Amino acid sequence: MKDATRKIGLSLGADICWPIAYTEIMRALDLAIPFEGERVRFEVERLTIEPFDLQEHVPHDVVIDRLTHWYNPRREWIKKAILLDDVYVFNNPWSVQSMEKLTTYCAMIRFGLPIPRTWLIPPKEYADGLPDLDRTLRQYARHFDLPAIGEKIGYPHFMKPYDGGGWRAVSKVDDADALKAAYEESGTAVMHLQEAVLPFDRFVRCVGLGPQTRIVLYDMNAPLHDRYTLERDFVDDDEASLIRDTTLLINAFFAWDFNSCELIHQDGTWYPIDFANPCPDSQVTSLHYHFPWLILANIRWSVFAATTRRRQIPMGWHRYFDVVEEGMTLRERLDAAMPLVHERFQTERFEEFCATHLADLEEVASEWFGSDQARDAVRQKVAALFPEHEVEEFTGLFFDRIQKWREIEGPGAARGAA
Repeated sequence: MKDATRKIGLSLGADICWPIAYTEIMRALDLAIPFEGERVRFEVERLTIEPFDLQEHVPHDVVIDRLTHWYNPRREWIKKAILLDDVYVFNNPWSVQSMEKLTTYCAMIRFGLPIPRTWLIPPKEYADGLPDLDRTLRQYARHFDLPAIGEKIGYPHFMKPYDGGGWRAVSKVDDADALKAAYEESGTAVMHLQEAVLPFDRFVRCVGLGPQTRIVLYDMNAPLHDRYTLERDFVDDDEASLIRDTTLLINAFFAWDFNSCELIHQDGTWYPIDFANPCPDSQVTSLHYHFPWLILANIRWSVFAATTRRRQIPMGWHRYFDVVEEGMTLRERLDAAMPLVHERFQTERFEEFCATHLADLEEVASEWFGSDQARDAVRQKVAALFPEHEVEEFTGLFFDRIQKWREIEGPGAARGAA
């Protein structure tokens, strides 16, 4: 059996800790996977930023991308790599480029998800120098009664940019005066007004990576390092199934391998409120206890995609709409769509692949996450974000939470978090 090498490229921005963990655990695994008459081995390298020839071929099989949502040269390089060399990328760059929050809301409203009532309003101000702006506004812009729109949506509600951006410019609006004030401060941003789901009893963030999911109870009012809580058993089996399937539907629909979905629970309904996040937080300083899960999920999906030479698949939105019918409950709609979702992610093949070829992953990873090298990776990320006098304190905090993951969810431990 001849050896074959699959190359996995890491497209990175300010990432520090997760590439270290990913690379070192892959090195420790030293995989040699028999596949279609070959013994498949793996090389991992960090991609660099430099000029490129459009006709130059790319040697990579998979690229894990953390940069193209804001850095255009890398996005165009990745598009070229897909078109010329069939490189598989997390996530599809055309989808990431074009799917702002509004598109995702509209598509999922049509599918039948319980999206809170949402309006889009024109910007308060416009950038200078836009061609034909004055003529366009004089002819077609209409004065509108902002407080009346606020009344239709109901108070409280939230004003937030239609294209998102890491909690950027999000305002809770409690009355007409607050709505006017928030709009005055919004500048050139195009904003959504979205009905608030209040009061609620649970707020969760579900991270999806391929067909794998992780549901975390999320505290949006906590400091950044404590928003991903360590709570367990906060959803029952039916709720967990609904949240996971909702997340996977969204990811498959928009051709996202790696995305997070935020949902709020009120009076027996889970409302998806923010789910266009196709570059979710991957840092130990946010994820801490949940960081090992992310690394293992990333390894499983990237090794599977590289080994099987997975290719980008057209989104095919109509297929998802065609399987649902008027009058179906949300659970019935998700059940109808799940065959398409699992077809996209090749879930059965992926699970069989992991059981056959990655059976040692959790043991190898658990050992590495207990090492001095893992602690140093955590420290590097903390040092990049925290003041010097807090580095040792928070390094210890995040590393201890990873050890808690090893105790609770590592090899031989009782399986836990939803």
